[in-house]
Amino acid sequence: MEPLQIFPIQGIREITEGSSIPDEILCCAPTLADGDVLVIASKIISKAEGRVYRESDLEISPFAAHLSKLTGNSPAYCELVLRESAGILRTAKGVVICKTHHGFVLANAGVDASNAGGRGNLIALPKDPDASARKIRAEIFEKTGKQLAVIISDTFGRAWRVGQTDLAIGVSGISPIQDWRGKQDADGRPLSKTCIAIADELACAADLVCGKAARVPAAIIRGAEYIPDDTGISALLMDESKNLFK
Repeated sequence: MEPLQIFPIQGIREITEGSSIPDEILCCAPTLADGDVLVIASKIISKAEGRVYRESDLEISPFAAHLSKLTGNSPAYCELVLRESAGILRTAKGVVICKTHHGFVLANAGVDASNAGGRGNLIALPKDPDASARKIRAEIFEKTGKQLAVIISDTFGRAWRVGQTDLAIGVSGISPIQDWRGKQDADGRPLSKTCIAIADELACAADLVCGKAARVPAAIIRGAEYIPDDTGISALLMDESKNLFK
């Protein structure tokens, strides 16, 4: 197995609506190689795609006002959470557990005020992270001739665990899961349930060199073993029929 190297992409300028993510990354990235994995924080994708909202511009629905009273979050914040949600699973002080239109189950539909470009701004997840990843990957190949995998990451909490970690929410050029079922472990025993969420693991690894307040929104991972594929992030989403916590 080759050593794994992770390079933070430093010096990327503040991203605004219409910014070219590939151009900004290529200005600052180290020399790229075929097989590299480019991990990009979803926030800069959202900013480039116009997914930043002013709280003062959001018209508050009656349900958002009610949700604000239940959670203690601002009415505008609750309004955007509702717009980004396909369903609400639980509410508590400060949090709404949502299922987004993408199929992700997470707190507050991924709506965030941190690193949103200024006080009074809210930022939502990209509308189609897989499509964003495909577009960035295609443009980088066009500009450099290098075949990369692209992962778009975001920070999630986890059931039964304290703290947050980065997970993949969009992919291109990489199978997000490595299916070991039917193979053998080191002792020769057949594996029947093991599926490795490789895209999530790589998103976590990249976050180690990016941080949350260092203005380093992307990283290159070199030496990762993965299966080139373009089926998208849906492979990591649990089928509703297997959900034991309804």
